[in-house]
Amino acid sequence: MAKTKLFEAWSFRLQQPAPFDDPKYAGSKSMGFSQYNTSSTAQKSTLHAPTMRALLAYAKLVSATENGQSVDGLGAIGHQGTTYRISEYRSANKTDCVVFNPVTGKFNAAQVEDGTQALKPYSVGAGNGTGSGLLFCLMPVLNEDDEFRQKFQEFVSLLESGWADMDAAFECALTLCDNVYRRIENSKQLGSDGVKISIPTTGNISVITQMAMDSGNYAPTGASYGEFTIMQMSGTPTAKASSFQKEDFVAKYALSNRTLTARELAMVPTLPDWYIIPKEVVRVCEHAKVTTASSQPMRNFLFRGEAGTGKTMGAQAIAAGLNLPYTLMTCSANTEITDLVGQFIPDTNGFHGSTPIEDLPKISDITMHPPSVYMMLTGEYDEEKTEDDVLQKLIEIAVGNLVEKEETPGQRIRYVDTPLVEAIRHGYVCELQEPSCIANPGVLVGLNSLLDNCQVITLPTGERVKRHPDTVIVVTTNSDYSGCRDMNQSVISRMDLIYDMEAPDLNTMVKRVMNVTGFTDEQEATKMAIVVRDVAERCRQTMITDGSCGMREFKSWVLSTMVTHDPYESALSTIISSASADPDNRAELISSCLEPQYSRTI
Repeated sequence: MAKTKLFEAWSFRLQQPAPFDDPKYAGSKSMGFSQYNTSSTAQKSTLHAPTMRALLAYAKLVSATENGQSVDGLGAIGHQGTTYRISEYRSANKTDCVVFNPVTGKFNAAQVEDGTQALKPYSVGAGNGTGSGLLFCLMPVLNEDDEFRQKFQEFVSLLESGWADMDAAFECALTLCDNVYRRIENSKQLGSDGVKISIPTTGNISVITQMAMDSGNYAPTGASYGEFTIMQMSGTPTAKASSFQKEDFVAKYALSNRTLTARELAMVPTLPDWYIIPKEVVRVCEHAKVTTASSQPMRNFLFRGEAGTGKTMGAQAIAAGLNLPYTLMTCSANTEITDLVGQFIPDTNGFHGSTPIEDLPKISDITMHPPSVYMMLTGEYDEEKTEDDVLQKLIEIAVGNLVEKEETPGQRIRYVDTPLVEAIRHGYVCELQEPSCIANPGVLVGLNSLLDNCQVITLPTGERVKRHPDTVIVVTTNSDYSGCRDMNQSVISRMDLIYDMEAPDLNTMVKRVMNVTGFTDEQEATKMAIVVRDVAERCRQTMITDGSCGMREFKSWVLSTMVTHDPYESALSTIISSASADPDNRAELISSCLEPQYSRTI
């Protein structure tokens, strides 16, 4: 049984591409095996159709480029710095856009049909993608091997000759296919000669989203062969940086000429120097400001994403860009509609009797030294006072407080605005955090009147409050986490913009954590970021869902390492322990993700 999806049995039954589609080339052969074919039994090699299509596409592209011929319709292969290999593989009526990380072995991919711009998911499996697009992207990595490089040069020469010697071409193709198969299937045993790849058992490759492409997360910085037509080169307008300067953003999107009070000014967030303003935040501010004069201004926005992707920080940045006060409401399973629109609380007029509640002693204080506590309550020190004496005095004080409250005339309860109602009343930015956790589905439906622009809500007091035209509500949620549910469709329909906040790329992760923590070793931070990303990906692949691994855990790991000076030790109590509470899961993450980068210090 194949170890990877690329070489499952169905893939060997596919039709070979011309001119290798002659039946005499089918099946296993006792020839053309690579140096990595060390079988103790009879050595065999076989043409693999997906690999052959990738080899032929790469050979045609290399030949056309090196001979100064047109590369139109031949795809492209390039790189993004030293992090990614990037390719566009052309096949019948579509293009496979593929990104490969040689360190993690992870692919990201999307298919684009001719005549469209939509990015569709890519899946490896019988009846789906054959994997040729992924293998095409691997060609520069495979070409780092001496045997592959020598045989591939021979393969290109035979192509340029018009396949004048098909016997030689067939044997060369066998060796190349065997080389690719052995180095991928036996990557662990071959060490640096192996090619590590990671494809989920479902065959579903992580999709390249339009947002990730537009923001430049995946943008080739160089083209080795061919010309990219879908994935724009870094530096072009569609691949501009995904961050903006603070001086060009903060308070630049004010929705009105209102003057904030001193209290309101204090509630406007101040963005830290380390914060990188993402494109999604700028877009929200742009939409909110530009549509202000319209009959239906855009004021409701939704950020979805994993923990640590910057949803809450993004909501605060929106408030800074709009120069509006920021408020926050966090929902839970027990949240009811009354928790959102306001509550009645006891009104003590700021008076708590002769002894303020916050000044009363704690149980631990009473147990430790009763005479000292008794003196605090009465002003008298007596070494003979016991815990019972202190408790009796506390009862007397409590009864006295109740009597004073009973004798105090006036209202006993009062209404208090929630942060959401305060934002609606005065025109603030309110982040509504994790409403998908709410257990009662009727509560989410009850949000509708709060989300409608310029509508009136009725408070428990009977007061009718009209939504201020500057009010902006930012809903932040993650529907994939335990306790979260699907958002009600009526709430979704009231969102003017919905952004899926993706985990930052490697370079952004490193830059953020270094700015936040003051860590100065960029090489070490990059190495740690690779481990964090590997752990997160491994958790997704193996369905480890009882923990979290993201930017927060990365920051904690770096801070701990600055104390211990031992990344391995610090990883165990930060990213590994946060990823799962199960000992077996943690052991697996240590062996598969941590130890390839760090060894235990003896």
